[in-house]
Amino acid sequence: MSEVPFTNRRAAGQALADRLKARAGQDNVLVLALPRGGVPVAAEVARALDAPLDVMVVRKLGMPGHEEFAMGAIASGGVTVLDESLLQRLRLDEDSLQAVIDKENRELARRELAYRGERPYPDLQGKEVILVDDGIATGASMRAAIQAVNQLGAKHCTLAVPVAPSETLEGLANDVDEIVCVATPEPFRAVGQWYVEFGQTSDDEVSSCLSDPTLRTRDTDA
Repeated sequence: MSEVPFTNRRAAGQALADRLKARAGQDNVLVLALPRGGVPVAAEVARALDAPLDVMVVRKLGMPGHEEFAMGAIASGGVTVLDESLLQRLRLDEDSLQAVIDKENRELARRELAYRGERPYPDLQGKEVILVDDGIATGASMRAAIQAVNQLGAKHCTLAVPVAPSETLEGLANDVDEIVCVATPEPFRAVGQWYVEFGQTSDDEVSSCLSDPTLRTRDTDA
């Protein structure tokens, strides 16, 4: 494998789809993407598997004043995941924590409306859910998404990503039924290091993928 495995998210999605091709044509498969970067990756997976595509919106909970430092995450379905040991060390008061949660819940609701509109959230009961992102670093966002999928009644949950550090995948292994990852480079550094093109995915690009009629082959609520 070359030093930079993926040209762009579309190419990464095609490589990931090749690892998942045994699921093609199965009626109960649902591909759920973590927006925004995971959506173009997941679109290629959904297209290859002839499966419906939807989104699992996740928002990191950043430490006040150091927002890039995640102390947890929230996800569609009302799921909140907190790093309790970190919060104890930070000694963050409850009001400050709740203010961060409330702020991110507003953004989560905005994105749900922007991406899904009035279309209801898909019924995950009994579904074979494939959770897709463009890569994983710490796993905080994906852990929240996994918990949401499990709480919403999925029969089987597969974590599928093009690239991630092996230690992060090991930390998530007990929470999912299966992990599919194309590359686990060492040293890992950051997700974007493993793409030639890694520009920010826009809300319009997400909406375009979700409204693509070629990806809406079945009713996700059926």
